[in-house]
Amino acid sequence: MLSPVEVELIKALGKGKYHLEEAVEKTGMKKDTILKASYLLQEKGFAEVITELKKKYYLTDEGREYLEKGLPEERLVILLKKGIDEITELQKLMGKREFGIALGWLKKKGVVKVENGKIKLVKEVIFEEKDALKKIAEGEVVDEKILKNLLRRKLVDYEEIKNIYVIIKDVPKIELREYISDLTPEIIKSGEWRGKEFLKYDITIPSKEIFTAKIHPYERIIRECRKIFLEMGFTEIKGNYVQPAFWNFDALFQPQDHPARDMQDTFYLDYYVDLKEEKKRGYIERVKDTHENGWITGSTGWGGKWDLNKAKQLVLRTHTTAITIHYLANNPDPPVKAFCIDRVYRRETIDATHLPEFDQLEGVVMDKNVGFRHLLGLLKEFFAKMGFEDVRFRPGYFPYTEPSVEPEVYVEDLGWIELGGAGIFRKEVTEPLGIKDKVLAWGLGIGRLAMLRLGMKDLRRLYLPDLGWLRELPAIKR
Repeated sequence: MLSPVEVELIKALGKGKYHLEEAVEKTGMKKDTILKASYLLQEKGFAEVITELKKKYYLTDEGREYLEKGLPEERLVILLKKGIDEITELQKLMGKREFGIALGWLKKKGVVKVENGKIKLVKEVIFEEKDALKKIAEGEVVDEKILKNLLRRKLVDYEEIKNIYVIIKDVPKIELREYISDLTPEIIKSGEWRGKEFLKYDITIPSKEIFTAKIHPYERIIRECRKIFLEMGFTEIKGNYVQPAFWNFDALFQPQDHPARDMQDTFYLDYYVDLKEEKKRGYIERVKDTHENGWITGSTGWGGKWDLNKAKQLVLRTHTTAITIHYLANNPDPPVKAFCIDRVYRRETIDATHLPEFDQLEGVVMDKNVGFRHLLGLLKEFFAKMGFEDVRFRPGYFPYTEPSVEPEVYVEDLGWIELGGAGIFRKEVTEPLGIKDKVLAWGLGIGRLAMLRLGMKDLRRLYLPDLGWLRELPAIKR
């Protein structure tokens, strides 16, 4: 059974080959309608649709300029024939850019030699490219090798023209009969369907694949992490990307000569803040004393002289701990359960597992009578909810926590993978800020977590606009 549009197309065209524009003119039908009917007829063996791609070449602005006033190499040869051979003089006459282009092409063709600051013409040359530019401007065909050179020099560009042809191979004896393609409530109620034929559908023909909109897999993982901590009773907090070094380093008892503060790890800004509020609350003096001699914490501090100017300098935060410690200072009374998922910045070499900006999941718990076992239990529960059953903790070192651990999860075929750091804030961190109770803290890299969940080997793929990969990506494994 042929549909009315198929019958109409066959009757209007008859046997033969037609360009799509010609078919539109002969039938009075729209292009989309003609193509739809043609593909339907092709499935039934009555027609064929052919698509031909053709490149149309044209001169770029630079190509038109060279056609008018001559190629740089052509003008250089003219000057050489006039006896001007000093490189400095030729550069003045032609300009350094065009002189460089001209000399490069002439040397490539073996036409000139450079000796003692002078250029010598060693053989004659025919400028085929100039003729080719003229031919292209007039729509003529040129030699393939010359065309490639002109494309490489960006003197010529092209546009692809798509030509679609419809070939009617056979005109069957057909009779146009009215039939119903869509059975609507109105047709059923009115009884119009009586005595009519219904369009037959071939349910064996595969339907076109449809790609619906969906949340990026990395964003889905971030949302999943957020949901887990919200369900565990945590409060989500946010803060500025730019932080004073005081909150990013000093308040966390990180010595001012620590390697992490070096330029290779931190993005420093050429701006400073006065830290008025921190001075007013007494943080500056207490943090200074803690760094130099331990203050009243029982520590000996780092020794040396603590520099306020270093604390005033602004940095792109290297971890979200700068946000959580500031939040604790503003909320020193227990209980506090807070987390932050946000972007941090470090001067990292870009490779499969490192980027200069990445997302970090930071969390703190402050309460009376909490301890190390609560920290390990909390992290183990989080990883279990993320689908990692085997979790272990290795002893670690961080300037602002003691004891410190590095949580690891077991992944099939990869073994044990470290995913961050955790510990209990030292007194040197909490007491200068007026925090009296124990604080459990942890920081996890979400990018690495996403790599394991998505089965990826290169972190950079998370940020590429690769639609093919995003469409083929299976559901996130749990």
